[in-house]
This record gives sequence, C-alpha cells and structure tokens, in this order.
Amino acid sequence: MEQNDKTLWQVVKGYFNALPDKEDEDETIRQISSGVVFHGANLWILVFAIFIASLGLNVNSTAVIIGAMLISPLMGPIIGMGLSVGINDLGLLKRSIKNYLVATGISVLTATIYFLITPLTEAQSELLARTSPTLYDVLIALCGGAAGILALSTKGKGNVIPGVAIATALMPPLCTAGYGLAVGNFSYFFGAFYLFFINTVFIALSTFIGVRMLRFRHKVFVDALRLAKVKRYIIGIVVLTMLPAAYMTVQIIRQSVLDNNTRKFVKNELTFKGTQIISQNRDEKHKTLNVVAVGKIISSKAIGNARGLMDEYQLDGYKLNVIQGSQSDSMLFLSQALNTAATSTAANRQKLLEQANQIQQLETQLDSYASYAELSRSIRGEVKAVFPLVAGLSLSNVTEARTDTAATCRYVMAVIDSRGSLAPVERARLQKWLKARTKADSLRLIVVP
Repeated sequence: MEQNDKTLWQVVKGYFNALPDKEDEDETIRQISSGVVFHGANLWILVFAIFIASLGLNVNSTAVIIGAMLISPLMGPIIGMGLSVGINDLGLLKRSIKNYLVATGISVLTATIYFLITPLTEAQSELLARTSPTLYDVLIALCGGAAGILALSTKGKGNVIPGVAIATALMPPLCTAGYGLAVGNFSYFFGAFYLFFINTVFIALSTFIGVRMLRFRHKVFVDALRLAKVKRYIIGIVVLTMLPAAYMTVQIIRQSVLDNNTRKFVKNELTFKGTQIISQNRDEKHKTLNVVAVGKIISSKAIGNARGLMDEYQLDGYKLNVIQGSQSDSMLFLSQALNTAATSTAANRQKLLEQANQIQQLETQLDSYASYAELSRSIRGEVKAVFPLVAGLSLSNVTEARTDTAATCRYVMAVIDSRGSLAPVERARLQKWLKARTKADSLRLIVVP
C-alpha cells in the first residue's frame, strides 16, 4: 500500500514538475536583465503607455486601459528585483531598483502633466477602482508574478506575459496617483500608489519563489552578511505591505456580511404582499437601518416584530426606521439624487439631505390640509343625521399668529352653514362631536346662518 501511495505521489508530482520545461538558465537571466534598463526607446514606450492609460481612465474605457497595460514595459525591473534576490545578484538588484524608481517617477510625472492639461477632470469609475487596495490585490500580484516567472523561465511562453500585465494592472494605479496629484486629492494619490506598491512587492516575491523552485544557480562571490541584511529588509517590506491591505480586506468582508444580513432581514421580515421595498441602507454614524417602502402600509405591529428579530441577523446595534407612505416619495427622490451625486462633496450631499427634509415637512403639511378637506366630505352625511339644521360643513387646519404675544397656535376650524339658529346647548354639543370626530386637540366652531 505504501508503495502504491508513493507511486501515486510520483505520478502527481510528475504532472506538476516544471523543471523538464525549463529554458536555458543563462538565456532567461540575460532576457530578464535586458528588460530591467529604462532608456531610449524603452522609456518612450513607457511614456506613451502612461498617456494611453491616462486617456483610458479619463474617458472610462476599459479597452484603452488594457491596451496600455499590454504596451507597458514596467514588469521588467520588478521581475528583475525578484530574480536578483533569488540568485543572490546584488548588482542586478541595484540596477533593478534604480530603474524601477526612474520608471515610477516618470510615469507619475507624465500622468500628472496629462491630468493638469486635460479638460476632463471628473473621477470616473475605472479611476476610483484603483484607490482602495485590499488583500485580494496581494493574491492577484502573487499569482500573476508566479505565472510570469514560469513563462519567462520555460519553453512555450505563449501569451502569459501579456496576460500577467493585464491581471496585475501596474499602469492604472500610477496614472491614478498622477490624477490625485493633479487635482490635489492626496487620498487618491496614496491609495493608488499603495496599490502599485502592493503589485511591485508581491510580483517580485513570487518571482523570487519561482526562481528558487526552478533551482536557479546562486551567484558566487557575494557578501553573505550584506545579502542576509538585504533579505531581512525584503521580509520586513513584505510584511508591512500586507498589513494595511489585510485590514482593508477585513473591513470589506465585515461590510459584505452586514450587507448580506441586511438583505436577508428585509426580505424575511419586512416583505409583504402589496408592499415593495425600494431601498435599504445603514447609517453607520447614527447606527440606523433605513428602509423605504411603497404600496401597502406595513403595520406598526409588523415593524415592532421585525425590530425584535434584528438580533438574529447580527443587526442588534442598529435602530430600524421604516419610511413609507408620503415620506417614501421624498426619500426616493433623495436616494436618486444621492446616487447621481455619488462623487460630489460632503457639502453637496448635506444640501441634498436638507432639501429632502424640507420636502418631507411640506408634504406632511399638505397632507394635513388635504386630509381635513377629505374628512369634511366623508362626514357630511353623519353630521346631517345627527344635527338636521346643518346644511354645509367645512374643515381646515389653521395656524394663528397671536398679536398680543410672539406665540402661534394651531387648531381645526369648523365652519357650519345652518338652516336656522342653533341653541347654545346644541352648539356646544356640535362642537364636542366635531372635535371627537376629527380627533383634534383644539377645534373652533363658526356657525353661519
């Protein structure tokens, strides 16, 4: 059985063994070393690639951005750094770092110049996508770098290198960093440059691992102490680079879990026949879950039951706020406006919120006026049956400004057309009946014979 297991392992190992496909080692090192240097035509190609990528980000064209990544020679010095550490070639490491810094500086400068002179200054979605790197970008860079060094070191390279250039996307973050400098938005600059640095570190790391797995020969006559010091620095850079990305990834996963729990909660507890949920969003500052619903009104009892079940969806820290009826129209307007102004400033968003609040207040006032007009029509039959002398009824909501004080008072005004004079007792009874029927805190009665 042990022999069979060993044989099976050998078969599996044989399938994944890349050593038989290994290209001439000296030729691979020569090819990578020649791609490290940036001068002459190589430098011009880099500048043109940056311009193309900046144009693609500016007009939000994915195809143009991919084209720029295929042209870009930025992979050269990054793979050179990984190779140099893998074969203990400190000379190649110095050249790679030097040319990497030159290429990075020229790329950011070119992108900054472009975004300073272009009339299109709005941040498009392709550009914004490069400002918040995560741990997933680390994994992409690792896998891309591993595929790249395998393709360079083995026969039959095919289209792997262009594919690596597209997957790891080295150019767009540099262009986004240039955009951040041009418009003075340093959060864009640091976010995009961090993404580029992630790609650099982990492409180089996977290149180093690939070189060691393919058993490249070490260079002889090196300063062992100096090499050990360099490797310690590299390990430190790798760890420090991963930490912020790991934190951002944890936050993204946490938000995704909360979003999923919110959707489940709304679907299971607040979805009823005749009611449509327009939107749900969490206000993290005030720990509120806002749900906008239209159609059939969700009862207070159903909302109360839903509030009691929030713990089961890990939403125990949030307060449920269901917006429905006339309020939902203004909230729908607000939602559409905020989506349109997703990239606007905080001041604009605050202005939209204030406008939506004003609309909601006006709609509430309008409803109060309209409701009394409707009520007067609906109870005219009742009032005629109870008080036969009443020929007509008009109800309205009144706000009275006092002249003797600075105060204002609100009450319901009832105007009665009477076929004859009402006795004081009958008049008091009519006023009491109307007050109860309209559910008013205060009601004034005017009788017009």
